[in-house]
Amino acid sequence: MPALPQVPMRVHRAEVVRVEELAPWLRRVVLGGAGLADFESTGVGDEYLRVMFPPAGEAEPRLPVVEDGVFDFGQVDLALLRTYTVRDHDPVAGEVTIDFVVHDGGVASTWARSARPGDVVGLNSPTAMYDAPADLSWQVLAADAAALPALSRIIENTPVEVRTRVVLELPDADTDVPLPTHPGLDPDSDVVRIVSGNGHGPSRLPEVVESLTRPDGVGYVWVAGESKALRGVRKHLRHALGLPASAYKSVGYWIEDAEKWREDYDALDAGTRAALEALWESDRPEEDIEDEYDARLTALGL
Repeated sequence: MPALPQVPMRVHRAEVVRVEELAPWLRRVVLGGAGLADFESTGVGDEYLRVMFPPAGEAEPRLPVVEDGVFDFGQVDLALLRTYTVRDHDPVAGEVTIDFVVHDGGVASTWARSARPGDVVGLNSPTAMYDAPADLSWQVLAADAAALPALSRIIENTPVEVRTRVVLELPDADTDVPLPTHPGLDPDSDVVRIVSGNGHGPSRLPEVVESLTRPDGVGYVWVAGESKALRGVRKHLRHALGLPASAYKSVGYWIEDAEKWREDYDALDAGTRAALEALWESDRPEEDIEDEYDARLTALGL
């Protein structure tokens, strides 16, 4: 399988060009300006980047300097840094579109609720994760509201001959969120909409994904949502179904009650934290590391 496309790491100053209300809980922000003139997209549907927000009372974010292609997290205030997927990139207009799930509290949500043309944030270069086989014949895409932008863009980028099935977990039943049209996606029979999760109750993505039948042929399962809820999904795909890493991707986009989670994590003794972080420095297969990492967090109540 070819490696995922990569782009040079840069940091960009981005200005709000326009905003659009997509749903009571979803706001689209289109960013542009001279600082995005050299922005490069990987072209992959679920590419993600870091958004750097201005400190309270200031109009400009404090942007780090990229040296030797490395984004130095030590140069930024992590409290003002959030990760988002790119909903769209228009290289001709020099614009990057990001859809924000808005809710009470939170740096990103607070900023997005009041974003107006001329407001400024920082962006770094994107990184891709969706990595389906080249001879793909079918795929399952499952997401909660936070992953809806990536899911939609993946559909748009999918070859016409690939049959696609979607599971979409929304926070309410009253908002109609249209999906992109695709020849291999029947909106009546291939889309399962459920109302649950999204911070309003337990996620049902695991049970629904586990209940789906898989067609014959080369397939790919992409699931994205709340991190703890997806641990069981990943375990099912890898161990119960025995899928190789090339046949699925399970991505934790957010953590419910993230501030408390971080407080609990920081309260762990130094040795436990060091052991968890050391797992990622191993040369073991990434899937094995993720298995152990998830198991340890679960045992710690995290």
